[in-house]
Amino acid sequence: MRISYLECTRCGEHLSADRPQNVCPKDGGVLYVRYDLARLKGKLRPEDSSGRVASMWRYAEVLPDATPVTLGEGFTPMLASREYSNVFIKDEGLNPTGSFKARGMSAAVTMARHYGLKKLAAPSAGNAGGALAAYAAAAGIEAHIFMPKDVPLANRMECDYYGAHVTLVDGLISDCGRLVAERINNERLSGNNEGWFDVSTLKEPFRVEGKKTMGYEVGEQLGWKLPQGIIYPTGGGVGMIGMWKAFDEMEELGWIGSERPKMITVQAAGCAPIVKAWEAGKSASEMWVGAATFASGLRVPKAYGDYLILDILRKSQGTAVTATDEEILAATRHWASAEGVFAAPEGAASLVAYRKLRASGFFRAEDTIVLFNTGSAYKYLDMIEAQDRKARSGPPTGRDIGGIIGPY
Repeated sequence: MRISYLECTRCGEHLSADRPQNVCPKDGGVLYVRYDLARLKGKLRPEDSSGRVASMWRYAEVLPDATPVTLGEGFTPMLASREYSNVFIKDEGLNPTGSFKARGMSAAVTMARHYGLKKLAAPSAGNAGGALAAYAAAAGIEAHIFMPKDVPLANRMECDYYGAHVTLVDGLISDCGRLVAERINNERLSGNNEGWFDVSTLKEPFRVEGKKTMGYEVGEQLGWKLPQGIIYPTGGGVGMIGMWKAFDEMEELGWIGSERPKMITVQAAGCAPIVKAWEAGKSASEMWVGAATFASGLRVPKAYGDYLILDILRKSQGTAVTATDEEILAATRHWASAEGVFAAPEGAASLVAYRKLRASGFFRAEDTIVLFNTGSAYKYLDMIEAQDRKARSGPPTGRDIGGIIGPY
């Protein structure tokens, strides 16, 4: 569908989608893509997606009107739990490149090719880098990825094999982000029109569009009845932000009413800025000092879209929960043996959160709940093995590869 405009989530400013944009030039706010959904209401029906391609592009009417760069991302299984009635596991580990990041990068690279961009850049401590590398390769676009030098082996290797230009940095993801921003700024100052375009988390509007398709899939796979709750592992939080946007669009299309799931953030106890801000009743988080967890996707000391995440928790009457590394490791093993799902550590954290919320009475046994596994454990074998060794013999040297995700 043709985009009507881009809208700043802070000040409401409208920007043109006729050229590539990053964030709002007035206040740095995250940009949302807006469509003329009123024109579609009554014409586009939920059942119209039935029989379409089994990828996120089955929802083409609510995605940008551009030829997709696709590797078959999306429409991942919604697995009924064998252990808990009314609980479903949305397994994003079966996406191309092994994580939900494929959705966002498919949309972002699709629009980059549409705009004629030649070089894309991003900092990454893991799966986003691999996804960018894969989709850039499919689109014939250069990918420049900055990663901490101790990034998980699978992530580094996939970027290399996809042909991306990888720079290993002696520092955190925040250091990588600053290097990307400095390089882009220097090229702009030199008048280089063939320079890099930054596709960092929430620094361009289309990764949210890819991630929002998880919300449409939850609706379709549950018969267009939203669950009572969604538990989502939250680092940068784009998946939660995207799904919430999808639910608003679905209501505007007349597919659902005003009901919404309780949205639940789960973070690692060693890096829980959203949980801390939520418990303090704040509208934004503070930088988490000394971030440490083997669930690398949750090692985000401050998410750029924290104000959006916290607003979603309030509006949905949700909550925020922590999981220790010990709990996450045990849940990873349990889900594998009890459900046949070898989940990324971040995904296994959602099981930890569900158990805690059931025990506290926040959720009842009869509530329909969707737990998100955001990636495949096969991308984390070295980290899981190291955590197993730590559990058996004491803590090894820590691996701090976290950092703020957002504009620098």
